Amino acid sequence: MHNLKDEIIPETKIPLTFKWSGREYKVDLLGSDRVYDLKTSLMSLTKVPPERQKILGLVKGKLPPDQERIADLRIAGKSFTLIGTPEGDEIKDPSKLEFLPDVVNDLDVDFADNPAAAAVYKNDLRNIRKVREATEKLQINIIHPLRDGKRLLVLDIDYTILDTKPLTSGSLPPAECARPGLHEFLEAIYPYYDICIWSQTSWIWLETKLVELGMVGSTRNYQVLFVCAVLDKSCMFAVFTERNGQPYAHHVKALQIIWNHFPQFSAKNTIHVDDLSRNFALNPNEGLKIHAFKNAHTEQAQADRELQKLARYMVHIAAIDDFRTLRHKASFSKTWKHELRRLTQS
Repeated sequence: MHNLKDEIIPETKIPLTFKWSGREYKVDLLGSDRVYDLKTSLMSLTKVPPERQKILGLVKGKLPPDQERIADLRIAGKSFTLIGTPEGDEIKDPSKLEFLPDVVNDLDVDFADNPAAAAVYKNDLRNIRKVREATEKLQINIIHPLRDGKRLLVLDIDYTILDTKPLTSGSLPPAECARPGLHEFLEAIYPYYDICIWSQTSWIWLETKLVELGMVGSTRNYQVLFVCAVLDKSCMFAVFTERNGQPYAHHVKALQIIWNHFPQFSAKNTIHVDDLSRNFALNPNEGLKIHAFKNAHTEQAQADRELQKLARYMVHIAAIDDFRTLRHKASFSKTWKHELRRLTQS
């Protein structure tokens, strides 16, 4: 793992105190934090979710929106009152957890066409710190030893390689929820790539999914080597941008978190396949978007050949020494599929 202490950039600490339910609490923020981070800190201390929080006495008037920087509020040393009912500790369906919106949220943002916006993301002090913190918290389940000299495929699950809704509801058998050609795709690329699954569910849920799909514990000609299992988004964090001129917050999968644990991997040899472009926000050049797989029971879904095409593309680029020379999406209209068509015609 990289020496993360060498990468720490000093920031201004902003101490706050607040009262809730007859008790006094302390919370320490940093200048690059957002109002969103204040709310999540309050929830971690009180279990009052953001949508139920009423914050009195911190600022004049209405609390600024989530994307506002804490440093700009000039609130260091202030005391305030929190009003709100805590959430119970009951177990919930992961798709309904408030802090897991990305699995079912269809709003998307693509940074491949906007390198300036991507650079702002990567250089943001808060995002740099969040990567460092997520690296320290990351729970990696090593299933099989990594192999020398292989590339890295970081692969999403929900709506990328399976239709999640009928699987979690039980309305379809697991095999019928899988995207057509799933196992053939993994078998085709396995000689060239180590396979990492990065999901937004707990390890227990994720392991069950992988076993039901036959991706773990089967006799297939591939192995899932390690898994990043994220239920509480400790390894995914919110970033802030605009969408159609409006403030927009979403979570990201920062590949640097994995690279910090496994320095043999980097932008030079990593590809991230997902159905949501916004998950590539901190690594837009390493991201390859495929269209979401839904309505698995329909004839149209069963005719899906996305993974078949993706396998051919990934086997082709495996021979390229440095993936940084590639652009899986060179422009709004030119994607990896255009390159695949060129290869087919040549």
